[in-house]
Amino acid sequence: MNNFIKLSLFFFFISGTTISQEPTLSMATDNNLRKNEHKIRDAYRNPLETLNFFGIKNNFTVLEILPGKGYYSEILSNYLSKNGDFIVASFGSDHPNKYLKNLHDNYVSYFKDNRNFGNIRVTKFKEKDYLEQIKDNSLDMILTFRNSHNWLYNNQIKHIYSSFNKKLKKNGILGVVQHRADTHNPNKKNGYIEENFLINLIESNNFELLDKSSINNNPKDTKDYPKGVWTLPPTLRLGEENKEKYLEIGESDRMTLKFKKL
Repeated sequence: MNNFIKLSLFFFFISGTTISQEPTLSMATDNNLRKNEHKIRDAYRNPLETLNFFGIKNNFTVLEILPGKGYYSEILSNYLSKNGDFIVASFGSDHPNKYLKNLHDNYVSYFKDNRNFGNIRVTKFKEKDYLEQIKDNSLDMILTFRNSHNWLYNNQIKHIYSSFNKKLKKNGILGVVQHRADTHNPNKKNGYIEENFLINLIESNNFELLDKSSINNNPKDTKDYPKGVWTLPPTLRLGEENKEKYLEIGESDRMTLKFKKL
């Protein structure tokens, strides 16, 4: 047994008998066994188009960073179930923040008990040595969805993107989706980051921007809400206050960026 599996917090094996044929990306996205709350977000998150833009292949070793409630994990674990390898870096059951601990535990429980997707290896995304359990130069692709603002606020963003670079193979792909600000203001903790700032920061960590896409743009997003991006769905932090207005706007305006490791 290799060191990664020994050190991993969890290793799930979901029987391949529930996935009778090799799923295409379209099949994995259209899978009616995905949570309904996830499927209704496809109109804003465009998972098929986004993953195609990043150039994912079904034989890749893919790492998803902080998978939340598993929106993308449902798709990725299914798509990679036959020929690929799917890993997620999550908070861990010992995280001091109760909300993040519960988010991790609920994710683990959902996929452990659900035989409709594929294999997932879960490792801990912990401070300082974020991805220490993953071998350097071992990944074909790393995906991070709407995480970068948190790393900017805790001043770990450069270190984190540097750790991504170490784990990717040469020419490996980094796919980034992030709430987009119109101007650079890192002290405004509203969930948005200015696009050129993020591109320059990532490229300073030995990456090259290959392309960017308008797939997840939302021109209705005015980015000036009392509770930042969390005012919009799916969070709707203001509750019933102006709820219909924010539902009409939809989810945030997002940059979609594709990099390769140099």
